[in-house]
Parts: sequence; structure tokens; C-alpha cells
Amino acid sequence: MSAMQACHGHNEACCNIPPVVTSGYSPKGSFTEYDGLKTYVTGPDDATKGIVVIYDIFGYFDQTIQGADILATSDDTKYKVFMPDWFKGEPCPIEWYPPDTDEKKKNLGAFFSKNPPHGVAEKLPAFVKTLSAKHPNIKSWGIIGYCWGGKVVSLITKSENNPFSIGAECHPAMVDPEEAKGIKVPLILLASKEEPEDKVKEFEQNLSVPKHVETFKDQVHGWMAARGDLKDERVKSEYVRGYKTVLEFFGKNWK
Repeated sequence: MSAMQACHGHNEACCNIPPVVTSGYSPKGSFTEYDGLKTYVTGPDDATKGIVVIYDIFGYFDQTIQGADILATSDDTKYKVFMPDWFKGEPCPIEWYPPDTDEKKKNLGAFFSKNPPHGVAEKLPAFVKTLSAKHPNIKSWGIIGYCWGGKVVSLITKSENNPFSIGAECHPAMVDPEEAKGIKVPLILLASKEEPEDKVKEFEQNLSVPKHVETFKDQVHGWMAARGDLKDERVKSEYVRGYKTVLEFFGKNWK
């Protein structure tokens, strides 16, 4: 276990990130099914707080699954973590990114049309209700989303049907400062160098809830999920710092 120093004004939190595996990661959790969705589940059974993870468009990747395990094992607070497969086995091929050809752009456009973030946001209240029925010891829910999933977090946390007490967005796609005005729960947003700086700044200004917004200025969109090259020591260290920052924020602001 390697404790990292608190950064950017954070207090030192009671969390230690386990050594990050650069390749060939072995998941600590297992897969089960809720509401017909294959779901990766990790964390202690006696947890009273649950986290729903909304993966990026590339679905289940080792980096994202390892991130779920980090959230479930690194803090004194116990979290049970759930990552459903909204794409039902048909994620976006990672070879389509970055969209630097007309064909890739066309393919990505079709994928987003088939899998709009608002569609998942609308299904989340019922999904959390199912999780709560299966895990009655969990009394409070948080959500974390990557890229496409970050957009889902914005949409659900501003919804009147929002079931979550706290939210996190990591390198979110389609940042819309107007959505920040309606968000009702504490929110952390960690941006990469590829998110529009002006929109991230305006998003932060529009948040009226406890917040932490930070840009990891030398990281690519996706470094905390599928596009994180953990064999690169700089990416690996910022991957760790990203998860530590999320855990610190959750620890201080999840009541």
C-alpha cells in the first residue's frame, strides 16, 4: 500500500491506494446480474454506502475494473461498488479513438446515437432501487462516471429523480456548464488536458454545491479509465492521484 501526500488543499484522507497493476489485472470482484444487466460487483458485503460506476464508451477494461476495486478497498469508509454493462456486450471499439478519420467519426456518431447518455440517466433510479432491494444494508448511494459516463453523472444529479448523495466525473465528455446549475449534490470533476478549459471553468463557477474541480494538465481524455497507459509512470502516478482525490472528496463530503 502506498500513501500519497494530499494535494491541492486536500486534507490527508484515511485512504491508501493499493499498488497499481500495469497490465494483466486480476479483478477482486465478480460479475452478477441486476435488472437484466451484467454487473461487476466489488467491495465488502457489510458496506453501508454504495457506488455506481458508469464506465466510458469502451466498456469493461482492466483500468476501469481496477479503478472500481480501488474505490472499494482503499478507504476506511466501506464502499460496495457496482458497474453495470449498459452496452450489453457491445461497447465502442477502442480503435475508433481518437476519431481522426471520417470513418471513425461516423462510427462514433452512430454509437452515441444508439447509446445516448440521457437514456442511461433515465434508467438509473430504477436500477438503484433494484440494488437497494438486493442490498438493504446500503443506505446511501454515490456515482462516478468516466467520459461518456461523466455526462450521465451530470444528467442524473440534476434530475428530480436523482437517487445519489454525491457524484464524481472523470474526464467527462460533452461538458455543459448549464447543467451544473441544476446539480443538487456535492460533485467532483477531474478534467484532462483535452476537455475545453473554458467550459470546465464555467461549469465550476455554475456549481452551487460542495465541489472540487481540477484539470490534470498533462493527461489525455480517459487516463483514469480505458485509455490510461499504466505502463507509463507519469500516467500511473496521475491515475493513482485521481482516485485518491475522488476518495478524499467522498470522505469529506458524503454525509
